[in-house]
Amino acid sequence: MSTPSATVPTGPLTVLVIGTGGREHALSRALAHDAGVAAVHCAPGNPGVAAVAELHDVDPMDGAAVADLAERLGADLVVVGPEAPLVAGVADVVRERGIPVFGPSAAAAQLEGSKAFAKDVMAAAGVPTAAATSCTTAEEVAAALDAHGAPYVVKDDGLAAGKGVVVTSDRDEAVAHAAGCERVLVEEFLDGPEVSLFAICGWDDEHGAVVHPLQPAQDFKRIRDGDEGPNTGGMGAYTPLPWAPEGLVDEVLATVLRPTVEEMARRGAPFTGLLYAGLALTSRGVRVVEFNARFGDPETQPLLALLDSPLSPLLLGSATGTLADVPAPQWRAGSAVGVVLASAGYPESSSKGDVISGLEAAEALPDVHVIHAGTALVDDQVVTAGGRVLAVVATGDSLAEARTAAYEGVGAISFDGAQHRTDIALRAASTD
Repeated sequence: MSTPSATVPTGPLTVLVIGTGGREHALSRALAHDAGVAAVHCAPGNPGVAAVAELHDVDPMDGAAVADLAERLGADLVVVGPEAPLVAGVADVVRERGIPVFGPSAAAAQLEGSKAFAKDVMAAAGVPTAAATSCTTAEEVAAALDAHGAPYVVKDDGLAAGKGVVVTSDRDEAVAHAAGCERVLVEEFLDGPEVSLFAICGWDDEHGAVVHPLQPAQDFKRIRDGDEGPNTGGMGAYTPLPWAPEGLVDEVLATVLRPTVEEMARRGAPFTGLLYAGLALTSRGVRVVEFNARFGDPETQPLLALLDSPLSPLLLGSATGTLADVPAPQWRAGSAVGVVLASAGYPESSSKGDVISGLEAAEALPDVHVIHAGTALVDDQVVTAGGRVLAVVATGDSLAEARTAAYEGVGAISFDGAQHRTDIALRAASTD
């Protein structure tokens, strides 16, 4: 069962990245430093991306417009960053033009687009995950909360930009969250630390599922120190995990990633692109919390900072059914930490138009770079334009060194109402 075929380009690549956020800046930056890439374009991008790619004002949700731009540019590879265009089928439209696309089809992206669908796939593939009940009425929600008990875990079935989950011991809060969604999953609570494991996935008739896992990372979802406050899209991340059990990646490859990719192929929707497994290391073993169908933000930022092999062959191999010919990714020694700076009011709201100062000073620090997520350019000044504004990323020989450098970068940047967590990677760094 083959994915739509595309001619494998030779020579330096012209790459078009689709999206506006921190993930797309990090991807564009990695590709710009890739010797196999001749030119990087991004649509629509942001002021930070403009330093490493040519920007184009195209709606990421308009598949025909994206495909037209790719054709005009002579793009050898299109990388669709965000989940919404993937679920909407933008990759399908571009792929139908014969242009290689890194990103799953709309059918395969349902692994992220519908949590109920993902649960069904996991059940069929024998993937370990939390018990869950799908609910569409208040009565069903009440019964499921009773059945699963506290702490209550209530997930919006659809896309929610990483903020559709409530974990609470307050039943009224759980009920209120469910009432705001058309369909929810009520799940059993999973104890233990969470781990993010990404895998670049391909499929071809000769090899079947080809899965290259990246190294594990951990992100911090809640807005305040100590994992307090509401969920966000992610306030920071680090990699690698000095406390991760030996053999974790091999175990997850065998029990989660490969079975899922094989099950999607059995369903006639081969998964190619980036499969993100959010994992809980529970007292009963590894359990899948959720799947995403794209690079996660903010984990992508520190991961790409440590990637020691070129990114483009991995993305192109996935897109063209030749991933089996691409060596597994290699990693630099040391650690990387990313700390997110968010705007005033986030995550409930966001302040826009606040002037950002100190970007050049942060970038000038050794082993530090700044990734733009929610920024805009107004009268030649970079201003806030979203909830999560920037991520300061640093590398170091140890996690403690990377963490210190990242927070030095954070200290160099200021804007009205800026907020960030002070405990990203703190516990792990103290034991590294």
